[in-house]
Amino acid sequence: MTEAALTRLEHGLAALKADHLERRRPLLDGAQGAQVTIDGRRVVSFCSNDTLGLANDPALVAAVHAALDGCGVGAGAAHLISGHHRLHHEFEAAFAQWVGKPSALLFSTGYLANLAVVTALVGRRGEVFADKLNHASLVDAARLSGARFSRYRHGDLAQLETRLAASAARDRMIVSDLVFSMDGDVAPVDALLDLAERYDAWLYLDDAHGFGVLNGGRGGLTEQARASARVIYLATLGKAAGVAGACVAADNRVIDWLIQTARPYIYTTAAPPLLAAALLESLRQIEAGDARRARLQSHIARLRSGIAGLKNAVLAEFSTPIQPLIVGANAEALRLSQALLQRGILVPAIRPPTVPANTARLRITLSAAHSDADVARLVEALRALV
Repeated sequence: MTEAALTRLEHGLAALKADHLERRRPLLDGAQGAQVTIDGRRVVSFCSNDTLGLANDPALVAAVHAALDGCGVGAGAAHLISGHHRLHHEFEAAFAQWVGKPSALLFSTGYLANLAVVTALVGRRGEVFADKLNHASLVDAARLSGARFSRYRHGDLAQLETRLAASAARDRMIVSDLVFSMDGDVAPVDALLDLAERYDAWLYLDDAHGFGVLNGGRGGLTEQARASARVIYLATLGKAAGVAGACVAADNRVIDWLIQTARPYIYTTAAPPLLAAALLESLRQIEAGDARRARLQSHIARLRSGIAGLKNAVLAEFSTPIQPLIVGANAEALRLSQALLQRGILVPAIRPPTVPANTARLRITLSAAHSDADVARLVEALRALV
């Protein structure tokens, strides 16, 4: 490593700091929850994606304890060698049945799952059509696939159709977040499926934030999408499910093809089986989780009502757990985040490149684990500061 290269890094870091784009890792002590200890301070957290409050649920903790004696800690090998435990297999079957697709495949992370699906199904003779606000993992997957990468304006189905109609690719894939992670809006699933059918494309939906929450916990798929063999569905399992990993559900032939050809699946050590035990219990809790979802929706309604008159309040039509407060300038978003922290409330400032330039925001995420008093406290603080 030359001194010149290190100097360039130093200058780059200084530029990030000057633009209010420097990031740091808050240090968490203890378990995840509505109240957490961050950097030695007890605060109410409105930034976790643990939307059903399952990350520290006693039933999931007990499931892990019970699995430890029987399966140990590590998986020891990739799934295709000797790492595919019966617990992995049981969760895949239960997940597929719950979301209404024929088969499913478990991955260690959502990032790996997106890389696997896109690169295995679309190659150099293909084209990927992606919503401009998709998660970074979908962007990276499209780029690494070698396919032509066509991005359409967020939610602009007319532009998407124009690009599909002009495509001469052998393989086409429409990829979209189902619940967009920074805005909280929901993709028009049936309209996307209609375009996929008319232009013979796969439809790949990343439901990181809808699984466990929407449609009684089954996620954002419509009945039409569940029945379609061209729809591939992903749910991440470290958010509402409270554990870790991701699961892809699709037609049996798609899952078989991924097992045979998806490099991020083939060449990765399997996740610890004890996590699969926790996921099986998580799925049971999600199936029986109507009370949690009702409490979450009550919190969302309370927040939206409380900030409705505020400057910068973004009240889209969607009542998802992600409720952004658009600020604009990076420095102002940081100021508000710090002011909330001084009041014992943790809400992160989200800045470019995670969101477009000049749309820095407070990204408020709500959980069933919050109390009414927690939400009221947040509303009172926002009304005093914004």
